[in-house]
Amino acid sequence: MTTSSSERGVSLGMPELPAPAYPDDVRARLETDAREVIARYPDSRSALLPLLHLVQSEEGHVTRTGMQFCADVLGLTTAEVTAVATFYTMYRRRPSGDYQVGVCTNTLCAVMGGDAIFEELQEHLGVGNGETTDDGKVTLEHIECNAACDYAPVVMVNWEFFDNQTPESAKRMVDDLRAGRPVAPTRGAPLCTFKETARILAGFPDEREGATEATGSAGPASLVGLKLAKGEAAPARVVHPRGEPPRDTPPHEPSPTEHLSSHDAPQDTSASDPSHPAGPTAEEGE
Repeated sequence: MTTSSSERGVSLGMPELPAPAYPDDVRARLETDAREVIARYPDSRSALLPLLHLVQSEEGHVTRTGMQFCADVLGLTTAEVTAVATFYTMYRRRPSGDYQVGVCTNTLCAVMGGDAIFEELQEHLGVGNGETTDDGKVTLEHIECNAACDYAPVVMVNWEFFDNQTPESAKRMVDDLRAGRPVAPTRGAPLCTFKETARILAGFPDEREGATEATGSAGPASLVGLKLAKGEAAPARVVHPRGEPPRDTPPHEPSPTEHLSSHDAPQDTSASDPSHPAGPTAEEGE
């Protein structure tokens, strides 16, 4: 008995059929929104990024239909649209969950516990990187940097910050998301679904009460450079070597050229979780 190439999952390089069109009512609604977006730019092709967010808000990921729509309204080829949609990781190319849970596994977050968080979430949710739970609620992925190193380890849900996480706090958070219980980010706007987030990123107002007023402010370490640039003195901080008791040393007043980090002193992060210690277990050279 023989099997065909299609049954074996082998592509013969045949061209894909044209992307199916949106239903008339959906296309009419998207065209109205698209005109509003395009009007913000002197060159219509500059509207491609927000329009990709717009079509992503319709289906939860950027489909071939969505890319064809963008090409049609902007006078581009589908190849030009595809090149952009496949370059930026914020555009999903396959169905995703209501909540995109991204764990930073870049260097600082990793050593502070990000790797442990990601590994435990994979086991807890039963999914791998970029995969979605069976209930369609959570898509898990590792992210190279969330630009919040002073709050490491950081997890983001639909691009909202969850700071100073531990494996246990992260597992409680995803359990609450799947159960439909309220989940509040550490800072920033209240959570909404990924489709709703995509529409906001397309440039449409967030009309939820209090959402606009909520902000994700920078942490102390992030603001040190700004303060020094303004001529303000950074606050003094005395950090004692590991294993040594505090000494009666007068505070050192930093010069304008010195840079302080919030990681110069112990933080309430995953390092405080005895089951998942962060950082080296022995001094250098031991």
